Amino acid sequence: MVIDEIITKIEVEQDMATKARDKAIAEVQAIVASATQEGRSTLTKDEDERVKELFQIKERKAADLVGIAAKLDNAKRAKTAELEISTQSEERHPTGAETRKYDQVARVGSEERTYHRGNDRKGAQFVRDVAKQFLFRDLEAEQRLVRHMQEERVERAQYLQRAAGTGAFSGLVVPQYLTDMYAPAVANLRPFADICNHHDLPPEGMTVNISRITTASSVALQASENTGVSETDMDDTLLTENVQTAAGQQTLSRQALERGTGIEEVALGDLFKRYATTLDNTLINQATTGLAAVATTTTYTDASPTVPELYPKLLGAAAGVEAALLGQAVPSHVIMHSRRWYWMQSQVGPNWPTIQQPGIDPQAAGANNAVKYGTGSRGVLPNGMQAVVDNNVSTAGGTGTNEDAIFVVPQDECHLWEDPQAPVFIRAEQAKAASLGVLLVLYGYFAYSLRRYANGMQSITGTGLSTPAF
Repeated sequence: MVIDEIITKIEVEQDMATKARDKAIAEVQAIVASATQEGRSTLTKDEDERVKELFQIKERKAADLVGIAAKLDNAKRAKTAELEISTQSEERHPTGAETRKYDQVARVGSEERTYHRGNDRKGAQFVRDVAKQFLFRDLEAEQRLVRHMQEERVERAQYLQRAAGTGAFSGLVVPQYLTDMYAPAVANLRPFADICNHHDLPPEGMTVNISRITTASSVALQASENTGVSETDMDDTLLTENVQTAAGQQTLSRQALERGTGIEEVALGDLFKRYATTLDNTLINQATTGLAAVATTTTYTDASPTVPELYPKLLGAAAGVEAALLGQAVPSHVIMHSRRWYWMQSQVGPNWPTIQQPGIDPQAAGANNAVKYGTGSRGVLPNGMQAVVDNNVSTAGGTGTNEDAIFVVPQDECHLWEDPQAPVFIRAEQAKAASLGVLLVLYGYFAYSLRRYANGMQSITGTGLSTPAF
């Protein structure tokens, strides 16, 4: 633990002891005032015992404060000594040697960030400062947050302006290194979103517009020399998609924040994961615009399904995508639940694809990339499509509410708009002060479109995709 963290913990301990002492004194005063207002010259037995108990608490906390003050003084002296050693180690003394010309000019260096991997590896100090600033109006915590936001205005000013223009409340930008650090955990819960065609979210507005060609130009054979050639004016319509907000909150007890270990980084990491899950689940399952809603369905009905029977359905869906898009995009990915992927791997038999594909061994129904969940393509099917496992795919479909769909999609036509480098924001409020609760809120904006072309997305559903038997 670094000296700054030790000092922070001692200061929190001092603050709690001070509050306990002051509360005991205030309660004694309230008891005496109540007796005076009622015209009583003495206290009741219960009141007298409570006053004695409160004075014991007051004396105990006063003694604690003496010890805490000495401990805090020693910690601050240790920090001062540490700074002196650091300063002395950086001192330079003239030796009389002639300096080169480049040593005689001033240079502008870069000062380290307020929060960085070196001093706040998992974001605990950042979240602690957010909570302390709102709980206690802690001056040092507030100064660090102000300095952090000033750094953000220099390096990522456009994101702050974007947040202020669209949100109804202000927020604090999560340091970028934390977003990068939690990215693997986030990616594990958004496999489909991660393979989408990504775009930067526009800086303003709550919708994004895509051009959809409704009337194409034309080319035809010329009837004869000097006769008119084919002409059709192109026409398009705007496909408008809404910018949506994914947000989550977590109420932490003051006891957890002030006395717990690692609470801040756990809360921050979990909020990142929930945010990612919500975004990905929206892309797949949202009514009207989600993948399950826009995909053209191929039905696979079978009481005893097998991979050799399922495979032609996959190719049929791929053929449907290609017929709808032609050269605009190709069917590139198959999205499925993990139980379907493992069921496919479990199947063996004498029937194999007739046409061998590049990179697939003969008599193989596909290849497993042997990677963990959420790290990209899990494997490749015989026709070359990449298999993506995503457990946001519902397993409660069909009349029996036990089916999971398989989706065949063209990556180039799965559009997802997010803020560059996925900045999210966090704030804290004492919304549950009466319960000693501290509220942390995380949110972000995104938009997506999977419906630029009719029949551009395909799905396979039916009883053949009910709960698999292994």
